[in-house]
Amino acid sequence: MIDRLSLRTALIATLLSVAGCASGPGGGIYVPIGSEPAKAPEPPRTSTDSEESEAPVWRKSEQPEAASETREPARSSSPSYRETGDGLSPAALSLVREADQLLAQGNISGAIARLERAQRIAPRSAEVYFKLSEAYVAGNQLGSAEQFTLKGLSLAGSDIRLQRAGWLLLADIRRARGNVAGADQAEERAASL
Repeated sequence: MIDRLSLRTALIATLLSVAGCASGPGGGIYVPIGSEPAKAPEPPRTSTDSEESEAPVWRKSEQPEAASETREPARSSSPSYRETGDGLSPAALSLVREADQLLAQGNISGAIARLERAQRIAPRSAEVYFKLSEAYVAGNQLGSAEQFTLKGLSLAGSDIRLQRAGWLLLADIRRARGNVAGADQAEERAASL
């Protein structure tokens, strides 16, 4: 009998503690339809005397016109354009030279692997993309070669030598793919530089 009584007492205590957790100081979680939930109380206010005696605090957007002289120059919304791509670091240059030797030996996959490493080192170098394109041409993967050439052209910037080399390479690739009109357009671009 004592065991049943202690079990009931424990059960009632557990139910009461769970019921107490379900309702907070503002009432229960349940809000009947048609009634509004309790609103949070307003934060305490300090005396208004101290607010009036202090100097006003200006937000940056509300600064007087005299402060406009110290502003930074306005940035243009046009995308940034770099005059030239990145040059080759010594590590990337070494990898490009190794790739040239491997291509001369007929090891196309080894050359592509070296050039991909060079591309990770110098991702904004047009020369690396053009070399990758040449390696893919040697491997008869003309679609990839064309894509790498176009990427290299996008990074060539205003370097006329690189642009001309890229357009001529693109013309050769397009001609090999059977795109004679595209090859002629690329050759015209190279000649106009």
